[in-house]
Amino acid sequence: MSAPLDGEPAQPPARAAAEKSDKAQSVIRSWPMLGVLLATALGGLAGGAVLPAPMVGALVLGVLCIGLWATAVLPEYWTALAFFLAAVVLGIAPAETVFSGFRSSTFWLLFGGLVLGAAIRHTGLDKRSAAFLSRTLGTRYPGVILGIVAFGLALGFVMPSSLGRAVLMVPIVAALAARMGYGPQSNGRTGMLLAAAFGSHVPTFAILPSNVPNMILAGTAETLYRTTLTYWDYLLLHFPVLGLVKAALLVPLILWLFPDHDPAPAASAQQRSEPISTGERRLAVVLALSLVLWLGDGLHHVSPAWISLAAALYCLWPGSGLTSTRCINEEINHGSLLFVAGIMGLGAVIAASGLGASLVHALREHAGLGTGRPLWNVAALAVISSLVATLTTLPGVPAVMTPLADELARTAGLPLETVLMTQVLGFSNVLLPYQSPPLLAAIALGNLPAGAAAKLCLVLFLVTTLVLTPLDLLWWHLVGWL
Repeated sequence: MSAPLDGEPAQPPARAAAEKSDKAQSVIRSWPMLGVLLATALGGLAGGAVLPAPMVGALVLGVLCIGLWATAVLPEYWTALAFFLAAVVLGIAPAETVFSGFRSSTFWLLFGGLVLGAAIRHTGLDKRSAAFLSRTLGTRYPGVILGIVAFGLALGFVMPSSLGRAVLMVPIVAALAARMGYGPQSNGRTGMLLAAAFGSHVPTFAILPSNVPNMILAGTAETLYRTTLTYWDYLLLHFPVLGLVKAALLVPLILWLFPDHDPAPAASAQQRSEPISTGERRLAVVLALSLVLWLGDGLHHVSPAWISLAAALYCLWPGSGLTSTRCINEEINHGSLLFVAGIMGLGAVIAASGLGASLVHALREHAGLGTGRPLWNVAALAVISSLVATLTTLPGVPAVMTPLADELARTAGLPLETVLMTQVLGFSNVLLPYQSPPLLAAIALGNLPAGAAAKLCLVLFLVTTLVLTPLDLLWWHLVGWL
């Protein structure tokens, strides 16, 4: 081994190895960044040739931000803050549009959910609930995953918000994973949390009042076309494949991607429970009241977001004893809040610029829509909806596609109701987590690795596209929709 030069301190081997590893990681991260910048430049050049200037600005900003969020080469909150700055300074959209994410009900539902999650952990209600679930779900890892997915899907029938379901399930499942002996970085914990996040969200697109895109679709269709989407017709068309079969498919996919041992017998054995504390009892009342109000939103017409915010305010009240004094400053993931606000703001900017509608028109011209080919037309419209979802996020699909549905129906020679339903094929098939605020909330609440969620998204997207979508179209034919 050669001696160090005079005056140059020798580096310990561990430190030298760490520096080499950091340099290697920096090189690895630079390639996705270069790819994102290249895609942004190409998008700007291509868009500049055919689009007006406001749309080009929205296109460039959209490709850049979505690329950075999808590759995670930079922290998500940094990209969100950069989006706010660039959109306002460059005049791409008015400030009220850029910052509209902070006014959205999704943002405040997530904020309330983060506070409720902190309260559940602070009072110990998560551990008590986990003890009950550990006796219910059994002692086999596959059975635990199956039980969590089934519970999440069942909750979709009674609770109208995916974010609300994530708020309730994720902290409890995180505590359950720890009780069953799965460490913070284990496949078992990751698999259980993904079962909670995906099971309570992805299959529930087949239940009309259970997700935001569903309700935007129903509300916009009724406003524009006087077409009412009924609960049972919607359920009959979508639930058998997109709900039940997709939920069943989640279980083997999670077990394949994140295998682990069965829960440790000592960790899963029944333990003598302590008496319920005053804080647990008070928080249980808050959660039960919130659930009742969430279920009754059709009667009182108060958004689940404001119910969640009211519950969070009570939990944060110093006299409640339900959160620590450091909750807001240290226990709330502000980065995830900025991320969601940025996602929602980008979708609003793209919609306001007309870029989303322009994309649909361009895709329609190249999709070969025409009368006499119903199967091709429905499949093409589903692909268009999926592409729109990558640019505008899932709630942006009905916002962009529904106003164009009548024109698309005339072009394709399909009933208007069939064209409207093709949107569900698109926004229920999630390519990456950035498209879905409920998945982002679950990742934040459970401190999940974003890469693990992205891996499950990609595999499920591929299987849904190649297997479930053709199967669903066959079901449409059998029930007379195609």
